Amino acid sequence: MKQGTVIKSTGSRYKVLDDEGITFECVLKGRFRVSGVRTTNPVAVGDRVTFDTDELVIVELSPRKNYIIRRSSNLSRESQIIAANIDQAFLVITIRMPSTPVEFIDRFLATAEAYRIPAFLVINKSDLYDDKDKDLVVRIKEVYEKIGYGVYIVSVTKNEGISVIESALMNKITLLSGNSGVGKSTLLNRLNPALSLRTGSISDYHEQGKHITTFPEMHPLPSGGFVIDTPGIRGFGVIDFDRNEIYHFFPEIFRVSSGCRYHNCLHLNEPDCAVRRAVAEAEIEPWRYKSYISILLEGNEKYR
Repeated sequence: MKQGTVIKSTGSRYKVLDDEGITFECVLKGRFRVSGVRTTNPVAVGDRVTFDTDELVIVELSPRKNYIIRRSSNLSRESQIIAANIDQAFLVITIRMPSTPVEFIDRFLATAEAYRIPAFLVINKSDLYDDKDKDLVVRIKEVYEKIGYGVYIVSVTKNEGISVIESALMNKITLLSGNSGVGKSTLLNRLNPALSLRTGSISDYHEQGKHITTFPEMHPLPSGGFVIDTPGIRGFGVIDFDRNEIYHFFPEIFRVSSGCRYHNCLHLNEPDCAVRRAVAEAEIEPWRYKSYISILLEGNEKYR
């Protein structure tokens, strides 16, 4: 038996890197189950596992430090673990080509907050933006930095701002996520040219290579550390949030909520709600409040 880290998952087979740097192709032991977590993938990239080196079978999953999860795209009551045991999460977004919805950003950040994972935003394709786009970039940076999130503005194709990203990733295990077409694979190729990850052909819509990663995979960085690359996702459905705790995962809403009349205020239509007052006075960005409400009212409905 050996221990190692899952560095790639295809759903049925797992690439495991042992502590001596040797890679093994493994499968799961029959009827493998993880108690307490109902997911479409019982073992995820980043998981520490024990495996049989003779039969190449994963027999045990070590306790997770953390994980980040989203609602499965095909089963509304099931979830998908994106990655486990990560130090931080970087969400790559773009203003256009394609445009990343702010609700997507907020759902990702709220999930990271729920699982106590430090999260950052990377605004890519800065070289393609006109003055109106640049104003929006500045606004997004101001809003999220005020909340407490780090925001990086980069142009991967022009190699602008990449050195700062390299420093931030050094010696850490980082989840890299975002919509298709935002430039995740291109960014990884900049960070580690030896990877030579494929990017899709340039399209009229994206005006740049489209991210075509098929399965989550952990890649080493020359400066130390690993980045977990994930397939581009269109929607980020949250799961297993307690309705009364959702506002805890919006730091600025949580801070202001102490001024509400009722300790169990949901910030919908309760009297003397400090949160709604802060939104009206622009102390809280209205789009953030709208994202909070969308999660609160979602219930058991499927999110796409």
